[in-house]
Amino acid sequence: MIHEDGVRKGLAGVVADTTAVSKVDPDTNSLLYRGYPVTELAAQCSFEQVARLLWDSELPSPGTLAEFSARERAGRALDEQVRDVLDELPLAAHPMDVVRTAVSVLGALDPASGANSPEAELAKSERLFAALPAVVGYAQRRRRGRDVPPPREDLGYAANFLWTVTGADPDELAVRTFETSLILYAEHSFNASTFAARVVTSTLSDLHSAVTAAVGALKGPLHGGANEAVWKTFEEIGLGEGAGDRARAWLAEALGEHRKVMGFGHRVYRHGDSRVPTMQAALRELAAARGRADVLDLYDALKTAMAAAKDIAPNLDYPAGPAYHLLGLDTDLFTPVFVAARVVGWTAHVMEQRGANSLIRPLSEYVGPELRHVPDVA
Repeated sequence: MIHEDGVRKGLAGVVADTTAVSKVDPDTNSLLYRGYPVTELAAQCSFEQVARLLWDSELPSPGTLAEFSARERAGRALDEQVRDVLDELPLAAHPMDVVRTAVSVLGALDPASGANSPEAELAKSERLFAALPAVVGYAQRRRRGRDVPPPREDLGYAANFLWTVTGADPDELAVRTFETSLILYAEHSFNASTFAARVVTSTLSDLHSAVTAAVGALKGPLHGGANEAVWKTFEEIGLGEGAGDRARAWLAEALGEHRKVMGFGHRVYRHGDSRVPTMQAALRELAAARGRADVLDLYDALKTAMAAAKDIAPNLDYPAGPAYHLLGLDTDLFTPVFVAARVVGWTAHVMEQRGANSLIRPLSEYVGPELRHVPDVA
């Protein structure tokens, strides 16, 4: 929104810097990671390969990937000092609070905490990438009175992540669905949390401080949390017979009360979120395999009702929320999983900002009282 005085609220339409990490093209509904369409990456690559792409600008060679995977698998265990700090948090704390705290503690413990060279930043990024599944898993399992199972070095990143959270051996379809979501969530240009990370980095602060700020930004419901809200909406409407009628009635009431319906619309895309078809196809396959036609019935009913009422298409959070539920994740764990995926994009931007830094310090238009003097109160 541009005010009469030229102020762009929310920095809408402002190009703040250049980036080579990703490109969102709203006209063609495309999202590119370092030039590669994210749909192709989700279909053909592992999350580990995509992480290296975002960090290194190129897809890794087999040797580079093998060396990285070995380091990542060696760093999966939950650090005892991190666990001790997390155990001081109330069980009722939102998992995003747990993850935010853990990132800060991991930063304090990191052996390169005071180093900001490109090599040190990359090493810190790798260690954070490896550590987050155990943190996210502990956020769910401690509330259930269960410990995090030992990491499985025989499993890839996505499979071990599911094992850590659920304690069950994931099947191939579950792993593929989850990995697809991680790749689609990994990066999305100058969104609010990424920009927060770049602002912190621009002050020459450290990588973990930047990521902690990004986690805080993602916790806000206008940025993250929509995948959680989608499943809560499904629960509010109710699954099962008559879901279509209930969805239409629920939506009419929500729109009549001017409530924001989470999981629909996007500030950047004008013709629908480019990531949705890939995640939607993964959800459909998973729901069919799990015998959960009720989830798909409600999914389609609400999507159709929203299109008819407002002509607004879903965003990535809409299919991701139901998929995460079917994968056995607690609802309030959905956004922490988003963190574990987006940390790759955040750290890529931290390193890019560091490489050509300029302090981010915008101006403001003052609208308060003009000069006045304190009255004599004697």
